[in-house]
Amino acid sequence: MIEGVKIKKLKYIPDSRGRLMEIFRNDDDIFIQFGQVYMTTTYPGVVKAWHYHKKQTDNVVVLKGILRVGLYDDRKDSSTYKEINEFFIGDYNPILLSIPPQIYHGWKCVSLEEGIAVNISTHVYDHNDPDEYRLDPHDNFISFDWNKKDG
Repeated sequence: MIEGVKIKKLKYIPDSRGRLMEIFRNDDDIFIQFGQVYMTTTYPGVVKAWHYHKKQTDNVVVLKGILRVGLYDDRKDSSTYKEINEFFIGDYNPILLSIPPQIYHGWKCVSLEEGIAVNISTHVYDHNDPDEYRLDPHDNFISFDWNKKDG
């Protein structure tokens, strides 16, 4: 796994009224600091990629649907330089994926319904000076095929 990337396995706690799932706590070992929480959706078959942050850690959980998440380590001083990770997160794999700064990341919704993700980031989004650096999802130097359908 890419250096600095962390996973927290989540679990549903069902009862006669429905389900509860603790997502992120300030006493978790992966907690750094709180910036903001936001929700984003992705329509089936749509790719949202690639970008990284210089300062911010993203802590992503998928509440509905399935996202195929790609990560790429472009940090030249990292022991996992140029490593690629792939995760399927959501309905069948409830995890919190912690993505450190300077890791390119993105995803494709591979479920039949809209994917709904929540990000708990360590920094507040600055609309005047965004900590966000983007690449085209398909035309770039990262060897990750968003159209891949099987192993």
